[in-house]
Parts: sequence; C-alpha cells; structure tokens
Amino acid sequence: MIKITLKDGSILEVESGSTVLEVAKKISEGLARVATCASVNGKTVDLRYELNEDAELNIYTFDNDLEGKKAYWHTTAHIMSQAVKRLFPHTKLTIGPSIDEGFYYDFDPEENFTDEDKTKIEEEMKKIIKEDLAIERFELPRADAIKLMEERGESYKVLLIEDLPEDEPISFYQQGEFVDLCRGPHLMSTGKVKAVKILSSSSAYWRGDAKNKALQRIYGISFTKNADLEEYVTKLEEAKERDHRKLGKELGIFMTHDLTGKGLPMFLPNGYIIWEELENYIKGKEKKLGYKHVLTPPLGTVDLYKTSGHWDHYKDNMFPKMEVEGEEFVLRPMNCPHHMMIYANDIHSYRDLPIRIGEIARDCRFEASGTLKGIERVRTFCQNDAHLFVTREQIESEFKSVVDLILDVYKELDIKNYRFELSLRDPEDTVKYYPDDEMWNTAEDTLRQVLNDIGIEYIEKKGEAAFYGPKLDVQVKPAVGNEYTLSTCQLDFCLPMRFELAYIDKDGQKKTPVVLHRAILGSIDRFMAFYLEETKGALPTWLSPVQAKVLPISTDKHMEYAEKVYRALKDAGVRVELDDRSEKIGYKIREAQVQKIPYMLVLGDKEIEAGAVGVRNRKDGDLGQMPLDQFVEKIKEEIEKKSL
Repeated sequence: MIKITLKDGSILEVESGSTVLEVAKKISEGLARVATCASVNGKTVDLRYELNEDAELNIYTFDNDLEGKKAYWHTTAHIMSQAVKRLFPHTKLTIGPSIDEGFYYDFDPEENFTDEDKTKIEEEMKKIIKEDLAIERFELPRADAIKLMEERGESYKVLLIEDLPEDEPISFYQQGEFVDLCRGPHLMSTGKVKAVKILSSSSAYWRGDAKNKALQRIYGISFTKNADLEEYVTKLEEAKERDHRKLGKELGIFMTHDLTGKGLPMFLPNGYIIWEELENYIKGKEKKLGYKHVLTPPLGTVDLYKTSGHWDHYKDNMFPKMEVEGEEFVLRPMNCPHHMMIYANDIHSYRDLPIRIGEIARDCRFEASGTLKGIERVRTFCQNDAHLFVTREQIESEFKSVVDLILDVYKELDIKNYRFELSLRDPEDTVKYYPDDEMWNTAEDTLRQVLNDIGIEYIEKKGEAAFYGPKLDVQVKPAVGNEYTLSTCQLDFCLPMRFELAYIDKDGQKKTPVVLHRAILGSIDRFMAFYLEETKGALPTWLSPVQAKVLPISTDKHMEYAEKVYRALKDAGVRVELDDRSEKIGYKIREAQVQKIPYMLVLGDKEIEAGAVGVRNRKDGDLGQMPLDQFVEKIKEEIEKKSL
C-alpha cells in the first residue's frame, strides 16, 4: 500500500499501481466522472497515470481548475486535427496547444480552408466525439519516433522531435486511426468532450518566424455542457459589438490602409480629440505631482541602445537599423535611454531628487503582421511614460505615489477589473537578465517590502521582469479578450549604472540614483482601444468627440434659434454640432444615438417660446425641457468634473 496526500491534507491509502482515475473513484464517483487530469508531486499527468509510491495528488476538473480546462481543450485540439486529417489527408500537422480560452491548431494545408471547410471540420469533430474513441499514450525511442512521423508524412513533427533533448522520452497519443506527438495530458476518451465550436482562423508562421512558411491557424472552444457553449457564443456576439476596430470605423476614430503600412493607424479628427483629452488629463495629474515634461526624438543611435543594454536584449523587436553619414540609427522602441541622457545633461544634488521626467513619447516596435490589432497592437504608439530619478531612501515614497496615481486614475475612469503582479527575474536565465545577483536581490526585496508596507495585494510571477529590474504590472481584464498589462512601475538599479548617472549626496560624495520607470495609461493608443470596448463607444461626456448635438425640428421655422443654442454651447467650450439637414426629427435622433453623442437638444416652437431646450440623453432618453442657461451650466459642470 502507498499513501496519497490529497489537496485538503487528508491521506488515502491505495494499492501500488493504482491509476489516478481509480483514486478519484475511491474519493467519489462524482469526482471520477468530472475529473480531466491531475498533478502528482507537482507534475501534470493523465488520469491513467499509475501511482507507485507515496505522493501528493491534486485532481483537476473543468469547472474548478485551469489545468483541468487546459487538458480538456488540448484533447479537443487533437479531435480537430483528427477531423482535418480525415477530411483533408494531405494536410500536415504542426502544433495545437490549449490557450487561455480554448485551443488552436496550426495546419499546413494544400489550400487554405474555407468557411465551408471549417463547417465540415466541426461536423466531423462531433462525429469523432460520438465515436467515443479511447485515447491512449505510448512512448517510442527517438529513431522509432522519427520513423513513425516520416511514414505518416508529418515533416513538421520530425523537426519537433529533432529539437527535443536526447534524454527526453518521446510520447504520442492515439485515438482511433489518429496519432499525434504530444506530452499530454489528455482525457480518457473523445466522448468526454460534450460541446464544441470552431471560432475563427488566421495566418501564423511556423515557429512564429516571419521567414518561415505561413500556416493556417484554426481556433476553437469546447465545454462540458451545450448551455455553456451557447452562453459563450452569446458573449462572443457581444464582444463583436464592443470591438474597438468596429467602433473606431463607425465613430470615425481611426483608420488604417495598407498603402500607409500595416500596424500604422491614423487618428481621424474624432479620434484625435479623444487622444488630446487623455493626454491633457494624465499630464495635468502628473504636473500636480511635480513631473516635468520633455520632448525627445523617436529615434537614436545604435550606440545609445548598446549602452542601455536594449540592443542585446531587445533588437529582435526593433525595426532594422539605418545608416546615415556613417552613423547607425534605429527607431526607438522605448524612451528610457533618452531620459537617462536628459538627467546626465546636468549636475544634480541630493536636494534636486526626486526628479520626475514625463513624456507622451512616440515609439516603434516590430510586431508580426498576424499579431496586429486595430490600435491595441500596433507598430507605432505613444507611451504615457515617465522616469523618476530617486535616492534609495525615496524609493518607497515615490513607488507608493505611483501606485496611488494608478488607483486614482482607475477610480476616476471606473476601471474595476484589475489585479497586481510583481514580476521577478528567473535566476536560472542568465541570457535575458542583467548578471548581478546582489542588484537583483536588493531590487526585488525592496519592491516586495514596499508593496507589503502599503498593503497592496499581489501575486509573484517569476521570469516576467524587465531585463534590468523587477516591476509591478497592473493586469486588467477587458470587456473583450484576454487580460493584459495596462499600467506598470519598474525598479531599476541597472541603467543608472550603465549611463554612469550620479548625484552629490549631503556629504559631498557621488552616488548613483535609482530609477522608477512607470506608465499609468500604458500607451494612449492601447488605452483608447481598452476604453472604447469598456464603454461600447459611449464615452463619458468629457471624452466624447461631440458632446451635444442641436436638432431643430424644422430647418425653416427653428433654424435661427438653433444657431443661437449652438453658439451658446460653443462659447461655453462645449464640443457641439448643429444638424441643419431637412430630415425628420426621429431620423436625426436615431442617427445621433448611433453616433453615441451624450446629449441631443431638440428644438421646436415650445422650446423657442420658453427659451429652453428639449434634452435627450443617449442613455435615459427624453429628460424633458430645460432652460438653455441651465443646460449650459449642467454640461459644463459634467465636463469639468469629468463625470462618468
């Protein structure tokens, strides 16, 4: 008998050689029915895994555990690839992992799959699920594994096997006639999957390298109940309505064109109004906190980035270098080297610190075309960037000030769904991270202590730090898609040393400052995408490109008064438009509603007689008649207070 320690700390004695599934049945038949995979001493395994010694065991399910979902979705990816091979036998397989929501598989087909093909693939997947094929794991020696894949014409799988460590066992999974190279884990049979849907497809390069062949990636999702799939599809439809690319086109916010270049959006007048308001908003807050704003060029010499260390760690994400008059330049991917040079331009005393340098800075990064998305993922963007040069004694107070600013902005903009991550280095990764153990230990301990002192809840993420130091990332869960980093604050002992920055302390000695890199809105571009999707394009009045629209019922009878109302609002600083078209008032109202305009002012005989406006709000509809002066004060106050 062996002892199995369960997640709740209880101990179960079972016979040596028992499978995880048999242990699950001993715990409860219900658990055995819903279990998808497990972990044994921290290693994720199939339910068929045999237990031969004392171990800690966690059993995962689809509903309660991410690992459980991943095993479920990974199995469904294999079901999809089996369906593809049945329908299109000459298609070559590459990789098919689970992701945060669902799965994908990259295929190399003879011809790209059409929408009709994808419908056929989904139907074939449902047949494979009904067949309830047993899923079996087996291992082969390296030479036999390569031979098997060569016999099946799977040249990409051969390449994957050749990249595996010599001493690593090479495992496969088989369901019916289908065999795939895979580590697992997987479900026990295809029939465990209950509801499935193919979602979309896109292009993807083999191994993510644009120099390699373009593949076709198909995304899918699966659930344990049809009702959950239907709910998910409904959410996807809502997500389409929120998509900032759709809203950006409908509301005249930005445009793209291949002739200009992929990933290079152009902001239209409405979009630039939003941009300016956001820029003025965050710069105003920073100025109150003592930030000094600068303007630096969007390129620099290669030597600048070699000095900072970015060239060694980041050059693959930069655009190619340019040679001009014997000097090499590159479009800048970040702003810290420029700000280091600004600090180095003068001699500083400890009395000058902290020095807070801010900039809405234009940056350029090479992103693969398949990853580009509207204004959320682009090749040129503007960061709400700043660098705080501080003494070691000032780290805690300045870091707390940055966190307070983040929380203040999130409260004012009604951003609620977020969490904090402390990103640390991986000590074993000597390539990515600056090699100075003492510096890293000091920096990480300092940040950890500051977060604990100010009472911020966070989780630690090893291997996610910048190459020069640990950082605090704020992860937001947007209304559409997966979570991503919006705000960040990074602690840096490294770059000040590389640039030989200094200040004179109170004893007249030279000291090296510490730098806090921080971005509150992240990039203005991505923040706009995020906020458009959060609000479905119905931006608060202070951010709306058009804040009020004047709608005379009759252009013959009411135009003179409409122009008076228009001028009163214009003079008060309100962004207002006058609809002077000879259209029916119902049509004008509906159109203004579609344009997400906060206020519509309907003007007829009664309004003229009362010196008033008929106020309609895009959310609440008809608010009734209001004296013109009163409405002007109301909307001015709403704009000034940045009311939501």
